[in-house]
Amino acid sequence: MTAALSGMTGFGAANRSGPFGEVSVEARSVNGKGLDLRLRLPSGLDALEGPIREMARTRFNRGSVTVTVSLSAPEGAAGVRIDAERLELFAKAAFELSNTGRAAPATAGELLALKGVVIADDAEPASVEPEALAAATTEAASEAFAGLQAAREAEGAALAEILEEHISEIESLREEAASCAGALPAAIKARIKAKFDELLPSGLDPERLEAEAAALAVKADVREELDRLKAHIAEARKLIAAGSPCGRKLDFLSQEFNREANTLCSKAADPELTRAGLAMKAAVDRMREQVQNVE
Repeated sequence: MTAALSGMTGFGAANRSGPFGEVSVEARSVNGKGLDLRLRLPSGLDALEGPIREMARTRFNRGSVTVTVSLSAPEGAAGVRIDAERLELFAKAAFELSNTGRAAPATAGELLALKGVVIADDAEPASVEPEALAAATTEAASEAFAGLQAAREAEGAALAEILEEHISEIESLREEAASCAGALPAAIKARIKAKFDELLPSGLDPERLEAEAAALAVKADVREELDRLKAHIAEARKLIAAGSPCGRKLDFLSQEFNREANTLCSKAADPELTRAGLAMKAAVDRMREQVQNVE
């Protein structure tokens, strides 16, 4: 079975309900050089940070991934309550301070504003069936990651088609360059002879002509570049067929494509070879732009 090429952009979400209320997990990702995981957990679920991070690392190799976990209280359970025992302790302390002249008498509002006196019922969801909540959160995270992975693979499938188009274009231009290079020695010889015939009416010694043509042909020989391009094309298709993670390798390979295209242009002694080299550089640039999206 062929492995799937994966992109780095996508979104996945899932939720679970129980006596604790409802837990929702959203996972989204964008391009990144490495795996950058940002996790937002509500109070009481800090212990799940390690397991959730490990779940992400087993699925993804690259990308900036943001995971947001949110909780809502069970229906009808929302509201506030007062910790009477804590309030009484604060009130006694305030009375003693004011009775000895060390502070002004505290108002009811000031006492209620003290930390821990007023408690929101949905502020401590982890206190209700913590094991069930942890299990539900883990399940929801797994499902959200699966959705994110599916979205990234859908992007990867589209990228694979685009990359194949670019590779086929590069391959076609390589063949054009090869046909130009095949005729290069004869073309060089013909140009030298025409120039010397123009400058020297008596003509050029055939041996001298052969030597000059051979020297220029060696300098303009692009067969090695064409051979390397052929190998790069085969390797690019092999990497795409193998699936992700291959983004870094494809990026390096696209740099090698660009290097060979530059050399073709610098060595070109023929207008058609120059045209093929310039067109190849443009195709490689388009390919490399898409490669940045591959995991």
